[in-house]
Amino acid sequence: MNSTPTTPAKQWLIFGVWTLVSIIVFAKPVTALIQLANRDESASHILLIPFISAWLLYSERKEQSPASGRTLWPSVALFLPSVLIGIAVLTCNACAPKDRLTLYTLALVLLLGAGYVLAFGVDDAKRSWFGLAFLLFAVPLPDVALRKIIYWLQVGSAAVAELFFNLSGAPVLREGFVFRLTKFSIEVAQECSGIRSSLALLILAVLVTHFSFRPMWKKCVFVLAGLCMMLIKNGIRIATLTLLANYVNPGFLEGRLHHQGGVVFFLIGLGLLLPVYWLLLKGEVPGAVTGQATQEHTAS
Repeated sequence: MNSTPTTPAKQWLIFGVWTLVSIIVFAKPVTALIQLANRDESASHILLIPFISAWLLYSERKEQSPASGRTLWPSVALFLPSVLIGIAVLTCNACAPKDRLTLYTLALVLLLGAGYVLAFGVDDAKRSWFGLAFLLFAVPLPDVALRKIIYWLQVGSAAVAELFFNLSGAPVLREGFVFRLTKFSIEVAQECSGIRSSLALLILAVLVTHFSFRPMWKKCVFVLAGLCMMLIKNGIRIATLTLLANYVNPGFLEGRLHHQGGVVFFLIGLGLLLPVYWLLLKGEVPGAVTGQATQEHTAS
């Protein structure tokens, strides 16, 4: 049943209060999530996700008219799963701490989504789906999934590194993740997977697709290209540092470029992604994507 119309200020107030109460209820998981983001490079992006999502929701709301009224029942579709997940975690004694945190965070994201639907209405929530769904990037990956992702990053990065070694003409013998050069051997370990910069590149690619492309196939192609660039830039990093260490100075494997040069190779990945972006941008009308929500609302 619809309630009386509310002003945008009241809608934001309702959602703000709902968000504050939700964070208080999930205070311990939120604290654990912050601690995880500060110590684990595979979760360091989590601290930025709520701010980006809030900006997305606010910017998309400015392009929409106020909802005609709040609805209760659609928000229940998100509220009930949140409660059920929370109860399941509380009663799961066999769950690992990281898995419990993953489920708690998912429950919190669903709870925030329920509050948004309640405050702004289901129609506006549908138009703001991207900002709400973007919060899922704040859900930490469980260890089982994270290990598989890191493994495949190792596999892909080693394959790309081997390609660049071959192009360089340097004598290299590969044995799995180990590359044997004339002076030493290096291993593409889990720490060399580039998980942190890879996640950052993926998140950036997802944001770019939202603002730049309308057809779903273009969105998928660009995100897929972003996934490929993760492997390419990491393979370039491994090959570059190894060749510099072998032929210039062994200190390159322990120097600043190794430990602090992730930004350099991240920018290389972005540079490689730019031609794909410009190619896919052909045929897109400037401003059409950002104005799509407003046009749909006017048409309805």
